[in-house]
Amino acid sequence: MTTIAVLGAGKIGEALLGGLLHGGRRAEDLMFTERHEERAAELTQRYGVAAVTVPEAAKRAEVLVVAVKPQDIEPLLDELAPLAGPDSLVVSLCAGLPTALYERRLAEGTPVVRVMPNTPMVVGEAMSVISAGRHATAEQLALVEELLSCVGSVVRVPEAQQDAVTALSGSGPAYFFFLVEAMIDAGILLGLPRAVAEKLIIQSAVGAGKMLSDTGQHPVTLREAVTSPGGTTINAIRELERHGVRAALLAAIEAARDRSVELGKAQQTG
Repeated sequence: MTTIAVLGAGKIGEALLGGLLHGGRRAEDLMFTERHEERAAELTQRYGVAAVTVPEAAKRAEVLVVAVKPQDIEPLLDELAPLAGPDSLVVSLCAGLPTALYERRLAEGTPVVRVMPNTPMVVGEAMSVISAGRHATAEQLALVEELLSCVGSVVRVPEAQQDAVTALSGSGPAYFFFLVEAMIDAGILLGLPRAVAEKLIIQSAVGAGKMLSDTGQHPVTLREAVTSPGGTTINAIRELERHGVRAALLAAIEAARDRSVELGKAQQTG
């Protein structure tokens, strides 16, 4: 079995550990790094996976999954640089960080795969998008796809598309949460108790998502099925269009893409 180290055991790192175990990986083939001793002990007790240092992970693991925050990448790369090389597969889950950054800082020939996951990984429903760096092979890309399929769906794209992915699916859950929040507020405004409004909207969101996933029908088709001529829904849609909701979403996602590009450039020139 492939030995895997998760470098950084925050929410995403922990979710990946749990998913790998649930997917059949043995605890003895996994390890993780965590700066806080109490957190490390808690995770070891919960999952039976050993906490190790970064140098130990680099020496023992065949796959190094980088799951730290982007602002913490420099000290981690300082530790990895003398140890990680062509025999290690580096899998980056850090938003906005290009494979070129790792390839520049680590030994020549180190294979890197860039991943943009999202937070539904914590419930096993992530959308993870992967791109190969210059030295990653087709077999290594397939391995990363296999590992991430334990926590959701996986799509491959060229790395040039990763900033768009970050804006769309990486940040995407926040847009849905924002919409649900607004709809719950609307229910309260209309006189419903908060608990009732939350139940109505959350279940409607879950049901709508399942219809999108399971029926294979285009969103327009599903929306039109709810939108009767002269009915309540078409009145609501008219107001959404009048207030520019569609245009606002397009602008918001473009803004997120632009910020992802900025962050990537800052890391490359920093």
